[in-house]
Amino acid sequence: MISGFATSTGTKTFSEKFLTGNYNSFQNLYLSNIGIGTYLGEPDSQTDMIVKDAVKKSIMSGVNVIDTAINYRAQKSERSIGLALSELINEHLVKRDEVFICTKNGYVTNDGDIQEDFMQYVMRELGQPGIVKEGDISSGYHCMTIPYLQDQLERSLKNLNLECIDLMYLHNAVEGHPEMSKSQFLENLKKVFEFYEEKRKEGKIRFYGLATWDCFRATSDNAMFLSLEDVVKLAEDIGGSDHGFRFIQLPFNLHFDQAMLLKNQTVSGTRKSILDSANELGIGVFTSVPLMQGKLLEWAKSKPLFTTSSPSVGLLQFIRSTPGVLAPLIGQKSSIHVNENLEVMKINSLNQSEYDEFLKKLVS
Repeated sequence: MISGFATSTGTKTFSEKFLTGNYNSFQNLYLSNIGIGTYLGEPDSQTDMIVKDAVKKSIMSGVNVIDTAINYRAQKSERSIGLALSELINEHLVKRDEVFICTKNGYVTNDGDIQEDFMQYVMRELGQPGIVKEGDISSGYHCMTIPYLQDQLERSLKNLNLECIDLMYLHNAVEGHPEMSKSQFLENLKKVFEFYEEKRKEGKIRFYGLATWDCFRATSDNAMFLSLEDVVKLAEDIGGSDHGFRFIQLPFNLHFDQAMLLKNQTVSGTRKSILDSANELGIGVFTSVPLMQGKLLEWAKSKPLFTTSSPSVGLLQFIRSTPGVLAPLIGQKSSIHVNENLEVMKINSLNQSEYDEFLKKLVS
């Protein structure tokens, strides 16, 4: 097992090897303003090697934010990251304290390395030992009970070959329990946060957060809506001012623009966007689907605004330069896509005046 975790000294040392304008300082860590995501791909050995190589190439290009989830490729994405990190450390190309590893638990998953029917696996691995009971798994195949999250944390640590995970997200919990009342959800979330705080004390995780799809982008009258201020207060009640709830993840791109434009949150009585609210509340924001899984690339090709660079670089440049965004998480596997996307790490992000000019051209 790889010991240690991302540190201020380690991440600063890492950032100094590359363009320093491409790192954000948050929680005393220096985090690249581009991260790699590992969602897509078949759960097979060929994809394992492709993902491993993409992670290694990304790190060697200046990316030190690595994002995954236990259900991505049925646990095999975590294993690919663990192998990539182990190889880089053994080759003395990177140290554990230089990279920030994020994963997610909550969705029920099988194991891509075990050839077994999904439900047979769930019943054998989780049902028979009593890890999950009848009624624990939602209609969205999500579970947020403590025995289940404990089991999944241990599996994630083993998959990643880590003694400590830098950031553990509860994965799409509101979206995964559409039948649950908000009061019941918050009661369950309190238990989850208590569990995470215990795991912080044990040294198994450093921070925790919520990886979401709808709940921070929905209007306040939507059943999926969640108040970030309420969640932060919940974390403070449990962990005090030193609580570990410091990050959220949500979709943001030129189609999903609610994070920036929709004032659906209330902080200290004032209506704000989720990006502004997170900034005021001391919460870091990572964003998903920057290219809409490639759907925005054809659109961008037709826009004069993106003619000075590849469409993917232009889109990533916009998102990473948006105030309040720590980093977009770009899913990439093939060497062609990795090479193209990581051209963005060879240029600095936009300053405020350049970003304002970009927005002006975008809406003109």
